[in-house]
Amino acid sequence: MAATSTKPKARSKKSSKRSGSATLLLIALFKLFKGFLLLAVAIGAVRLLHKDIAESVEHWVRVLRVDPENHYIHRLLAKLFAVTPRQLRELSAGTFVYSGLLLTEGVGLLLRKRWAEYFTVITTGLLIPLEVYELARHFTAAKVAVFVINVLILWYLLARLRRER
Repeated sequence: MAATSTKPKARSKKSSKRSGSATLLLIALFKLFKGFLLLAVAIGAVRLLHKDIAESVEHWVRVLRVDPENHYIHRLLAKLFAVTPRQLRELSAGTFVYSGLLLTEGVGLLLRKRWAEYFTVITTGLLIPLEVYELARHFTAAKVAVFVINVLILWYLLARLRRER
């Protein structure tokens, strides 16, 4: 009679590291959130292509009961009224592409695919200089927060890929 072991089978270190990362899940959710947000912006930009922008903006100002004479709202309205259909097409195309990139990263990371980790490192790393330029051009707390989060994501994924190599 053969003795059977009651010890659970030990998982390899590599598989437990890859499957148990809450940080990777948070990164995936962050990428998915940004991707869906940009997808909504892109769809909104396409919908504005076939409408009078001024009329649409005025409608939303009335619906949201925003004071159009507010300094910040006034500046935003002036910028929106100056947008041409060509700029709107370019904005929507670029936003669709970036949204697709973020959604691909998010889904890949959510599924714990190694290619997604490499893909995220490459795309995030390539966009860091653009974020630095944007920060130098116009410094805001939101831009700083996104920049810091992206640098932390890049650092974490690089360390993770090195550790698992």
